[in-house]
Amino acid sequence: MDIVPLRPGFGAELRGVTLADVANDDAAYAAVRAAFEEYSVLLFRDQQIDGEGQLAFSRRFGPPEVTKVGSLGTGTNFVILTTIGPDGKVVPEDHRYAMRNKANQLWHTDSSFKTVPALTSVLSARTIPASGGETEFASTRLAFERLPPALQQQLENSFAWHSYAHSRGKIQQGLATDEEMATLPPVCWRMVWKNPVNGRKALYIASHTYAVEGMEPKAGEKLIADLTAAATAPGTTYEHKWRAGDVIMWDNRATMHRGRPWPGNEPRYMVRTTISATAADGVESMRPPPRLAAE
Repeated sequence: MDIVPLRPGFGAELRGVTLADVANDDAAYAAVRAAFEEYSVLLFRDQQIDGEGQLAFSRRFGPPEVTKVGSLGTGTNFVILTTIGPDGKVVPEDHRYAMRNKANQLWHTDSSFKTVPALTSVLSARTIPASGGETEFASTRLAFERLPPALQQQLENSFAWHSYAHSRGKIQQGLATDEEMATLPPVCWRMVWKNPVNGRKALYIASHTYAVEGMEPKAGEKLIADLTAAATAPGTTYEHKWRAGDVIMWDNRATMHRGRPWPGNEPRYMVRTTISATAADGVESMRPPPRLAAE
């Protein structure tokens, strides 16, 4: 397996290995897992992709999430990200499918709004537009390492609140349904996640983050906005231009990502599997004190 860095500091293309290799061979999995811990974002090109193969690959990294209510793929292990309606045509720009894609254009990390956060997401390209529709990544590990030591120490002892309804409300009020809000109440996590393999630390923030515990609302919002801006400053991100057969996986503990716009009349169909973080991935150290968790 060859490792080709995508940009300085994080992100790598893996050559000479397939999803099927990882699913079926312990040595291939071990090599890819080591690269995942080191580079945070991994690209596999020219893959033979189907649902069964993507899921078998994903299961190597941990337990797959069951897709939440209100999403395409609810009740399965797949999240369908598309602007193609049931009739096979591209939906209008005010359709719920299109509005949810706009929400994904905010900087975020997957599942931070859930009681069990995500280790990794695996995204495969099935139908891609002729232009646009890139996915952009930012390393919150490098962002944390760029911060002044005093702020690093403050954040390591801070907790932030995450809410699915909050991020969707930035796009359109009511985009998060009553059922989604009932099953996804706000959750609280540490603002810094320590990787248990290499000890490196990363900010844990997202568009779902709406408050910092113990701070006045406006001050907390400003801190979240400032940290997001620092993590995604020009020249610090990697923007992936999709090709058919591409698969990307990323570490939700150490990155943020966002989709980029594309022409509204062009179809896009992507399939995502998401793997829950376990104790081995450091999730227990992220949980707040019982007093906060019970709020």
